[in-house]
Amino acid sequence: MTRVVIIGNAGGGKSTLCRAIAQAKGIQHFAVDLIQWQPNWVPTPEVEVIRTIDTIINQEKWIIDGFGPSVSIQKRMDACDTIVFVDLPIWVHFWWATKRQIRSVFKGREDGPEGCPMLPVTIKLYKMIWEIHKRIRPTLLQQITKYDGLKRVVHIKTPQQLRHFAASMQNGA
Repeated sequence: MTRVVIIGNAGGGKSTLCRAIAQAKGIQHFAVDLIQWQPNWVPTPEVEVIRTIDTIINQEKWIIDGFGPSVSIQKRMDACDTIVFVDLPIWVHFWWATKRQIRSVFKGREDGPEGCPMLPVTIKLYKMIWEIHKRIRPTLLQQITKYDGLKRVVHIKTPQQLRHFAASMQNGA
């Protein structure tokens, strides 16, 4: 496990999982949100996002977490050795995202884009969670299925599976 794609809906614990794997495996973690957003939620031009992600996937070891442009998702999946799909029930994504939004009021968001306050984008976040679950998730499932037997594919469907997988990484599995 040296080139890892972690993808899934917002509020699913991807960043926490990435930090656990990065620490356990000694691999650098790259969050797509930090690449695609500049302060005040100004989007980085898509061509620049793709170029940055291409540079990362040409490295020997990496963990990339998040969506970004769909063409970059396909490139990451082609280049990785492990795909982790965090696919929790939608209510879990909404609940965990809500807790993160509330926590960000008091503590900021340590793993979020710099200069991008979370509270003002809460409604957009909820709409995005719904859209990803209803529209993007089915396509993503089809994409990931193509890699079964070719790469390590981990499909996490419950919070318990997420905790177990994170713990197994920390225990050297």
